Amino acid sequence: MSLSRTIFRDVPVDTWVDRYETSHQNPVNRVFHTFGIPMIAVSIPLFLLAPLIRGFWKIPLSLFTLGWVCQFLGHAVEGKPPEFLKDWRFLLVGLRWWLRTIGTANGHECTTANGRD
Repeated sequence: MSLSRTIFRDVPVDTWVDRYETSHQNPVNRVFHTFGIPMIAVSIPLFLLAPLIRGFWKIPLSLFTLGWVCQFLGHAVEGKPPEFLKDWRFLLVGLRWWLRTIGTANGHECTTANGRD
């Protein structure tokens, strides 16, 4: 059994992304998420480097914090709570939504294993 199936059960990831999309309709919220999601995603592996480089921890901590500030400001504008407050699995869906959004904006189709965008 794949990790994706374990986490998302038998619901396709694109179904989760589509549901995530419904909470991110406001253009301002989408801009905040377009910047906030990659900040958070990049900060996580950088935290692993932090113990090896003196003072480096400030960079991933700043990215992580600013990324989350962007997320919550976007939801304040949208007027809807973040989906992950209803189901923690949406923390994993946000990055997939971002990849699909960026791919669409650049004219590329971003598909999953099931061939659906």
